[in-house]
Amino acid sequence: MGAHSPAILARGVVKRFGTTQALAGLDLTAEPGTILGVLGPNGAGKTTAVRILTTLLRPDAGHAQVAGFDVVRQPDQVRSRIGLAGQYATVDELLSGRENLVMIGRLFHLPRNEARRRADALLERFGLTDVADRPVKTYSGGMRRRLDLAASLVTEPQVLFLDEPTTGLDPRSRLTLWEVIREQTARGATVLLTTQYLDEADQLADTIVVIDHGRVIASGTADELKDQVGGDRLDVTVAAESDLDGVVRALERHATGPARVDVAQRQVSVPIRNAPGLLAAVVRDLDARNVRPLDFRLRRPTLDDVFLALTSAPAEPAGGECEEAA
Repeated sequence: MGAHSPAILARGVVKRFGTTQALAGLDLTAEPGTILGVLGPNGAGKTTAVRILTTLLRPDAGHAQVAGFDVVRQPDQVRSRIGLAGQYATVDELLSGRENLVMIGRLFHLPRNEARRRADALLERFGLTDVADRPVKTYSGGMRRRLDLAASLVTEPQVLFLDEPTTGLDPRSRLTLWEVIREQTARGATVLLTTQYLDEADQLADTIVVIDHGRVIASGTADELKDQVGGDRLDVTVAAESDLDGVVRALERHATGPARVDVAQRQVSVPIRNAPGLLAAVVRDLDARNVRPLDFRLRRPTLDDVFLALTSAPAEPAGGECEEAA
């Protein structure tokens, strides 16, 4: 990889499964030592893109490079420089956790002592030392997930692909993984992270791309994407579902865009341009409609707002995406 070459580069990548088009000219770029967050609804093409970039699928058109090597013409060079943790654990259930990690190290031609050293360090890092010598088939789902993530790091890869890596992890393990991801970029690695947890992308990613229907529809830093939504948002929560219509009507003249109504939370959210006296005017309009809010607050847009505005779809529950567009 040249001094100024992107660590990950995809241009015009197309992939079809029969009559279904999973990728429709996808463009991606990740610079060395950065974290690229990839967001999108289920079926948007995220996992298909990861499989192509890690040489598990061939694109039908376009080209892609990882660590300076073409994923189609130079797959061996790509594989020797990457780590991959997919949505489901892929370790050998009959081996112990330690045996799995040592085996991976040996397959990549690490000396036996070095393979064991790295295995032991990763088992400790992911809180698996106590079960290191138990067969993986006795592990819980969360333990298997952590072991799979550890396996992706045995070779200290130059480029790391994490496809919804925190699915099935408890909050403590999730925070541990966030620390590990930051450690990888600190040593110079590049990370591509697909996630359904929007706060995860907000916390970790240097750059975020949002894809839908197989192509990028927005990209930038988290703050840049939030700015695309425009202005602040006003959230009004009421006690009774019957008051929601009154809230929508009261906010109409203040909003700069359509209202989003969450019936379950009894909340109305609208984009708004803050100005002196705005909140007082909102209170007066609510009062005129005999609406007594439980709470209302002015806030900056979140990535959830960006996601909804760009894709017209809510973020799917984590773990919902298995075989995209297939």
